[in-house]
Amino acid sequence: MFCHACGAQIQPGYQHCVACGAALGGLQAPPIVPTQSRLSAHLRTLGILWIVLSAFRVLPVLGMHWFRHLGMGDGWPPFWGGFPGHFLGILGAVSAVWALTGLIGILAGWGLLDRQPWARMLAIVLGCIALLHIPFGTALGIYTLWVLLPPESEQEYRRTARA
Repeated sequence: MFCHACGAQIQPGYQHCVACGAALGGLQAPPIVPTQSRLSAHLRTLGILWIVLSAFRVLPVLGMHWFRHLGMGDGWPPFWGGFPGHFLGILGAVSAVWALTGLIGILAGWGLLDRQPWARMLAIVLGCIALLHIPFGTALGIYTLWVLLPPESEQEYRRTARA
């Protein structure tokens, strides 16, 4: 017995062609639903979360930068006296570290969305570091490691990054 749609050989008793899915004997073939792996189901969400959480890390830097430059005027604010120099220097260093880590997180999120080959490892490293930032960083770190760390995820990511 052969399929009337594609010509493939069919075993007796089959209701549908195994090659093309055509219905045999007037029955309709069940719809073929593609299965989605864990990585492909969560990679877009993971990339967006990295961008959003990192943007929330960069935004306060703008406020710290503005606040730092307020004290650089002539004697303003008057109640600080000689204090602002050291405080503002520390504030500048903290804001630089926050800005750098935020920009690296945004880069990792963009790389995951674009499926860049380097983005998986960068996101895993940032995910391990993010575990220390309770509560949102911890949640993002756990989610990142859950999605990207299994060996199956590594193999699938490499296949999709090459394509």
